Amino acid sequence: MNHITRLHIYPFTPAAIRRLNDAGFPVIVVTNQSGAGRGFFPESLIGEVHDRIRQDLAVSGARIDAFYACPHRAEDGCECRKPCTGMLQRAAREHAVALAGSWVVGDRQADVDLAHNAGARSIFVLTGYGRGEYEWHSRNWPHPPEFVVENLAAAVDRILERESADAAERDAAHRATMTRGGAR
Repeated sequence: MNHITRLHIYPFTPAAIRRLNDAGFPVIVVTNQSGAGRGFFPESLIGEVHDRIRQDLAVSGARIDAFYACPHRAEDGCECRKPCTGMLQRAAREHAVALAGSWVVGDRQADVDLAHNAGARSIFVLTGYGRGEYEWHSRNWPHPPEFVVENLAAAVDRILERESADAAERDAAHRATMTRGGAR
């Protein structure tokens, strides 16, 4: 995006993010924005876009807890540019998030690779760059995502379903351990 007028938030996005907020998940955006490093737009545009996203989501009662952006070009070799984990590591430190078991949702192979590199789980969405990226390149991905879904709303459905199932499995395992421990 090289101008604020190109910002478009899908209609399902605020409700999907609000569901994550209501479920107690921190919602953190990590984004490569090499257009700033290439001089296609000023780095200040990144902050302007993030502020606008915050405002637009707030109207619907949704919030992004933090934004992290890498303005570097791929050839700069920085540690923050996805699929490197610099932005996620910083987010984890600043928001007390364990990356193992966290979810990365994205529409590029770099997002899937980022999740793999960080020990997180990944969901690939077909919105944005997703459909083309998936159709043209997914056969060659070294680490496929855990799920491929139509959009963020479907990704949130999967996250909440999976987290609920994982919690039930942990509870069952804990009850089994407690039962065995009490039978000795």
